[in-house]
Amino acid sequence: MMTPSDIVNKSVPYEGLTMYRIADVAVVDPRDGTVTPHQDVRIADGRIAGIGATDGPDGDPTTVDGRGRFVVPGFVDMHAHPLNLADPAHELELMLAFGVTGYRQMSGAPGRARPAVDDRTPRLLATPGSVLTPLNAGKPDTAVAEVRRQAEAGADFIKAALITPEVYLAVQAEADRLGLPVVGHLPAGIDPRAASDAGFRSIEHIGPGLGVLSGCSCHEDHRAPAASPIKAPPFPIPFADKIAERLLRRIVVNPAQLTSPAALDSIRATIDGFDEDKARELARHFAANDTWNCPTLIRIKAQQFCDDPAFATDPDLRYTTVKERKTWNAAAAAFRKKFTEAQRAVFADQFEFQLRMVKILDEEGAPLLAGTDAVGAAWVVAGASLHDEFDLFADAGLGPVRILRSATLDPARFLRREHEAGTVDVGKEADLVLLDADPTAAVANLHAVSGVVRAGRHHDTGALSALKERATGRRG
Repeated sequence: MMTPSDIVNKSVPYEGLTMYRIADVAVVDPRDGTVTPHQDVRIADGRIAGIGATDGPDGDPTTVDGRGRFVVPGFVDMHAHPLNLADPAHELELMLAFGVTGYRQMSGAPGRARPAVDDRTPRLLATPGSVLTPLNAGKPDTAVAEVRRQAEAGADFIKAALITPEVYLAVQAEADRLGLPVVGHLPAGIDPRAASDAGFRSIEHIGPGLGVLSGCSCHEDHRAPAASPIKAPPFPIPFADKIAERLLRRIVVNPAQLTSPAALDSIRATIDGFDEDKARELARHFAANDTWNCPTLIRIKAQQFCDDPAFATDPDLRYTTVKERKTWNAAAAAFRKKFTEAQRAVFADQFEFQLRMVKILDEEGAPLLAGTDAVGAAWVVAGASLHDEFDLFADAGLGPVRILRSATLDPARFLRREHEAGTVDVGKEADLVLLDADPTAAVANLHAVSGVVRAGRHHDTGALSALKERATGRRG
């Protein structure tokens, strides 16, 4: 059996490297921000095989020079949709180029097989079946049947969206019986505390809509449920999953476009009645029930400020296709045309309260996950958007170690993979990011990605740049 002492620099050629060391690197622990400098991290067969005081770089071409660099667990995007694409290869490579070594796919692709394990793309960590909507879960009995079908098909979890509280409670009960978590959108009109008590595992987008904020206001008893953009059919229809998939694809570009004047009035009343004591009590409720939040702040910002010129001039748009840019610019124009200045101000105020809520969740111990809602959402660029999320977490008041944890250790905790990932420890998966600056000192340093290790394979700065260039060349 191979031991760490068997792993030497000259064991294999660099191409396809399976055994090597990262020499003289600082190891960062996301649990508490401890930085241990001058370490050698030894990699063998896709795992961390050893960590100890450095022997120093020796010039051997199979040694990765870690001097002046910091190693952290690979970043995880806990809300992503790359597998919605017929060919997600370029989006997955782009995610890896920005340090994303794993992701939670947030919508199922009926009949599509899971991608093969590939050390050039992020690791698929979990995926549901088709999103529950009124088309496949319009009533409790049809919803329960759909949950059973997805469980039999191998779904890792159930994702709810646009369903009623009555349907949700039936879904939660059946999912609990089958041992599947329920995550997604809070049903409009449900008390967030009631959903947490029922077992809702992960709330996405702080709601969406009023969502979590509805439980933080003295006006919460008067919240007006938004009308669902997808109506339940009067009778079962064939191919409901495919129909829902097409409808959702159009909606997800910018769901805020569907916000009615009545819904905006309800948002304004909720903001005006915001009660910080209630917000903190709700956050403690989430903490006690282990109810997670994946805010996807970059997604929310892109919706609620869709016509902000900064989005259209983002240099990361070079990684997107001409068709995507055209669609997103059209969404911005439609947003600008539909909403008055006063209505856009409501969205702006809502975003400030959403940032404030993220800070309160963190301060009260409610667990958080970093996610983006790439791919398909306007202005949300695969890979790059996770770094936007880091910056928005910082805008909300979270510190750099907390932000690092939201994309490393906390995803491992949520997915119950702490024995496999989340920290740089011997025996864990060698999915790592090398940074040129200390990520515990400033959130900006999380952007300084100069190397990625995925399933033990080291991708240096040149390889990561090549992945980005390939995306740029393909997309124009």
